[in-house]
Amino acid sequence: MSDSQQDLVTDRPVIKATCSDDPMQSDRASILAFAVDIPNIITLAGLCCGVLGVFLAIQGNFPAAIIAMLWAVLFDWYDGPVARRIAGRSDDLKAFGSKLDSLVDIVSLAICPAIILLSYGDFNPWFLPGALAIIMAGVLRLAYFDVFGVDADGTIVGLSLDITALVVAPLFLLEGVLSHNAFAATLYAVIAVLAILHVAPFRAKKMVGHWYHFVTIYILGLTAVFSWQLFD
Repeated sequence: MSDSQQDLVTDRPVIKATCSDDPMQSDRASILAFAVDIPNIITLAGLCCGVLGVFLAIQGNFPAAIIAMLWAVLFDWYDGPVARRIAGRSDDLKAFGSKLDSLVDIVSLAICPAIILLSYGDFNPWFLPGALAIIMAGVLRLAYFDVFGVDADGTIVGLSLDITALVVAPLFLLEGVLSHNAFAATLYAVIAVLAILHVAPFRAKKMVGHWYHFVTIYILGLTAVFSWQLFD
């Protein structure tokens, strides 16, 4: 489960499946039955954006890759609130949605920034440690959050994973200002620092409430800026 999937969670009860472990159980829902759940559709839309960001980064189309990554963040922010507003969702749907959300976040918020870094560095082996750092930090952070969630005081340990995308995106506005090598080094350094902050033992207030409006406006604004770069 990503940081955006909950607001305040202090107790994490074990959710027991309603179906038998018997593989021949007829009332067990199929895998695709979970895909028609609206929050899960939003999560999967974020996955599509994350994979598209990887594809575009490999092609060297960085403005488009940044837009795709930002929209992956936007979908990640809203799947949780939508899920909480749907009455009567089963425990199975809730459990499936939380696991799906974490798996998608690994792609959209860890692998996608890593591929952007590698691609901008022309896939030079020197950029591999930075890419591995942000991916490993993302995996560790998501696993930790899935276990411990948000504390009673509304704080979380370390920096939430979506911050990487929200910081890397405006950084690309400097691409035309700095030389290629200077910007590549800056991007590398920023991602390395973010990887450390994702797993650092400090506590931060979870971004909820008015932050949804801010992040939405922020992403829409950057989408407009980078779209203008695409068609300029």
